[in-house]
Amino acid sequence: MQDGIRARGRRGSIGTEWWSRRFIDLVESFADKGRLQRGRTYARKGNVFDLKVAAHEVTAKVRGTAPEPYEVALGIEAIDEADWRAVERELASRAVFRARLLAGEMPPEIEWVFAELGLALFPGSASDLHLMCDCPDWGDPCKHAAAVLYLLAEAFDDDPFLILEWNGRGRDRLLAGLRRGAGTEPDPLDIEDEPLTADGFWTPPSGLARLRDRPPAPPVPPGFILQVAAPPPVKVRRRPLPDVLAPAYEALADSAG
Repeated sequence: MQDGIRARGRRGSIGTEWWSRRFIDLVESFADKGRLQRGRTYARKGNVFDLKVAAHEVTAKVRGTAPEPYEVALGIEAIDEADWRAVERELASRAVFRARLLAGEMPPEIEWVFAELGLALFPGSASDLHLMCDCPDWGDPCKHAAAVLYLLAEAFDDDPFLILEWNGRGRDRLLAGLRRGAGTEPDPLDIEDEPLTADGFWTPPSGLARLRDRPPAPPVPPGFILQVAAPPPVKVRRRPLPDVLAPAYEALADSAG
């Protein structure tokens, strides 16, 4: 028998982060309290397994009194592609939201962004949450669906991006959109590879070409070194050494010309 998922919260409420508490508080505001209580018991006993979050639907299996586990599905209204693009543009335009989401955090004010666009991040009423279970209990929710709701909240504790996944936008796709400025800016890493060839390899840079075009410097006069260097304390036949070497430098310059 497959091991079930046991709720970490053994007593009291389930869910610790603001987003999971927000979700549970909304569910508890419109769902049957008695069935929710029985659902918490199932969640803590480990009766739920195979919990999966996908776009617009969460599925799980719950062990009950029947020999076979019950199939549970939790559906929410879809946010369509156009609305998601609007959400991404708005989030990308606000530096704080963009930075925190890229850092893996879920800012509490993110709900406001959805609300400003007429969208809801969490189900706010019973009509926004579609609970399906193949058990014979017609309660809304039945204890099996209630157990999945509580364990979904703990899954949100572990990964807040599952909330967005449930609403139709996975983490990777959302963050890629934010990095590109919600699709309005090109990705700097998205460049075409060009083959490496020898074309132009030996062409000098434009800066070097300009240096080559400069006019030549004026010629250095013969014996210039003898004029700028300190004369050594050496004399040849009582004459200073520079005076002796000057005719030699002039002769060398004439022969080079």
